[in-house]
Amino acid sequence: MPESRLTLTPLAHGALNHCFGCGLENPSGLRLRFFTAEDGSIVCYPHLARRFAGPPGYAHGGIIATLLDEAMSKANRARGVVAMTRQLSVEYLRPVPLGVRLTLTARHVSAHGRRHQCEAQLIGAAGHLLATGTAVFVAVNPDRFRPPTED
Repeated sequence: MPESRLTLTPLAHGALNHCFGCGLENPSGLRLRFFTAEDGSIVCYPHLARRFAGPPGYAHGGIIATLLDEAMSKANRARGVVAMTRQLSVEYLRPVPLGVRLTLTARHVSAHGRRHQCEAQLIGAAGHLLATGTAVFVAVNPDRFRPPTED
């Protein structure tokens, strides 16, 4: 579906404010903003700064993996599932340029008990598929995410 025809709704997910991926109060993080499309998929338009470089002019592989993982996490969250990544697989297809608008999408594929499978893709400004990811997540009790107390 062409981007101009997508109806996107901001994803309210209650993330911790300092999350490296989506925390808006983390000045060192990616500060990603996610949306839900009409079909239930997740959409994000990251614009990676130079500080996320690996090779000159291109994103570090760990940042690419983080983008895919974060988007798949939000695919779970959009379904009301709080889950932790158990297994992540990334296929790096082309170098991911810095300083351009990218399109990151993810969708929930299946659920079996507490296990949730998701997939994601990262597309460049010219429409080329740059990286794909698949992951298995395990649903957890949200109370596990309360700030730790000091001993």
